[in-house]
Order: sequence, then structure tokens, then C-alpha cells
Amino acid sequence: QVQLTESGGGLVQPGGSLRLSCAASGSGFRVNFMGWYRQRPGKERERVAILTTGGGSADYADSVRGRFTISRDNANTAYLQMNSLKPEDTAVYYCYANVFRPVDISSSSYWGQGTQVTVSS
Repeated sequence: QVQLTESGGGLVQPGGSLRLSCAASGSGFRVNFMGWYRQRPGKERERVAILTTGGGSADYADSVRGRFTISRDNANTAYLQMNSLKPEDTAVYYCYANVFRPVDISSSSYWGQGTQVTVSS
């Protein structure tokens, strides 16, 4: 079993910054992809940013490109640096990971519990 632990949400004023963290824990797996999704009030969950474990490829939603940066410091921890935050960025942010298990040659997806980000003056 893989657990994703998120941290870093909170309340910030428009134009401010926040940094979200997501750590994948467990054993017997290798992370293929890690990323962030969000669900804004009254909206469906949408992908914000995703990064291959090798760190060589990142993809962003048009609404956050140039303001948000996804990164990792090792194979199992990812970050989302959010700058120039806008009220429309208010949402619950979810960490996502797709992992591979060599023992049975399978892949599975996992979600974090979600962390609230509120952008308001």
C-alpha cells in the first residue's frame, strides 16, 4: 500500500505564494508520475500539474502555467510552488501518484487526502 501525505495549504492574500508538499511512503514500489489536481467549489476535479519521476517532463494547466511550478527533491516527494495566487485558485488540492510494483508488474494510482488552499483578502 502507498500513502500520500500532503502539507502546505492555507489562507493567502491575492498575489501571495504557497508551497504544497506531497510525500509518497510505503514499500515495494517505484513512482512513475506525481502531480497535483484541484477541485474548485462547484467544479469537477481538474489536473493542475504533473511531473514524471525522472523530472524531465512537466505539464501544466493553461490556467496556472507561468505561475505554478512542480518539482521534486527525490523520487518520492513532490512540491507545487504556487505564486501570484488568484481568488480563482481557491480549491482543495490533491496529490496524485501513479506507481509501479515490480513484484507483480502492476501499476496503480493513489490520491492524497487533499489540502485546502484559500486565496482571499
